[in-house]
Amino acid sequence: MGGNELPLQRIEPVSVSGRGLPRWLRRTSGPVALVLLWHILSVTGVLPSEVLAGPSTVLSSAATLIETGELQEAMWVSLSRALTGLAIGGSIGVTLAVIAGLFRLGEDLVDATMQMMRTVPNVALIPLLIIWFGIGEAPKIALIALGTAFPLYLNVYAGIRNVDQSLIEVGRTLGLSRLAMIVNVVLPGALPSALVGLRYSLGIAWLALVFGEQINATAGIGYLMANAREFFQTDVIVVCLVVYALLGLGVDFTVRTLEKVFLSWRPAFNGT
Repeated sequence: MGGNELPLQRIEPVSVSGRGLPRWLRRTSGPVALVLLWHILSVTGVLPSEVLAGPSTVLSSAATLIETGELQEAMWVSLSRALTGLAIGGSIGVTLAVIAGLFRLGEDLVDATMQMMRTVPNVALIPLLIIWFGIGEAPKIALIALGTAFPLYLNVYAGIRNVDQSLIEVGRTLGLSRLAMIVNVVLPGALPSALVGLRYSLGIAWLALVFGEQINATAGIGYLMANAREFFQTDVIVVCLVVYALLGLGVDFTVRTLEKVFLSWRPAFNGT
């Protein structure tokens, strides 16, 4: 070999080459700037404590609630309600979506009813839920289940019906049975839409939880908020709102992780 060889260099795609600040730093800059602005407005008196407590007061209240164990207990109760309602509503939504998506008869029997019911505001059903289930845990979980069933139904149904027809033809050419076609082609093809529906359902679960915990709650984040409202404790209210946000962020992160695990076979655009 000649002596004019160029040294070998590793070539990286532009999409993965590092540019500028790390991504985690860019993602946290917005929330940090917002908290900093909130602190400045509080210490300068532009934002009175009667209107909204400052970050230092909120942190102090959070530490007190953690020390007494009230916050952990409330988080566990609220998380249990949300996940139980999601499990019930999600199971119903996915089951009906599979029936309507796979079979024309199922679509005729299920889809029109689901499309009609999803337009009814869930909050408007609270009086009926109280009459049917009382004022215990059942109406709270039922409200969450109703809210989470429809996003999963719509997305799973759309995912099944939008499976590439060429994949179906390939399956038929390979001689796959109807069951094998559903298990190996249709359901994996509908999985991306199902995970999107799950993310929507989780977001709605937290919204429904806020309303549900106003129904004679004796525990949970909503109960803490209701008590704080009675005594104009804006610091405790902010603590509860932050907890709601962090719980929602946590479960959303879980779903995003599931997407990376189960959809690793699918190339996707990650932004520029």
